[in-house]
Amino acid sequence: MKSLTELAFDLCSDLEHPERPGSHINDATRDFIEVLTFADADTIMAMIRETIPDLTGDLPVWARNLAYRLACLQWPHDAELLRAAGADLHFHGPDWDDHAEELRRRADELDNSSPS
Repeated sequence: MKSLTELAFDLCSDLEHPERPGSHINDATRDFIEVLTFADADTIMAMIRETIPDLTGDLPVWARNLAYRLACLQWPHDAELLRAAGADLHFHGPDWDDHAEELRRRADELDNSSPS
């Protein structure tokens, strides 16, 4: 897979050539990313619960991954959130299984370190 920097250059290049099919970001995608970027974790989790309550919703995988990632960055010590993010990653294929396992491991560590 290309590096993040290489992908950023590819994105810039594609956006410079709107005549190419698929080379633009549609308004819904742009608006979603802009609002998600600055949303608080409560808002993100409400959106996740409403759009993908059973892991089979139509929200694209990239959008789900980004939403969970941003929520986890805001709530890094929420074991329930980490498990939910891990389950979502695991549901969508082997590419992210290592990341899913890491989230579950962190959630288990949080549960084991909290007072009972």
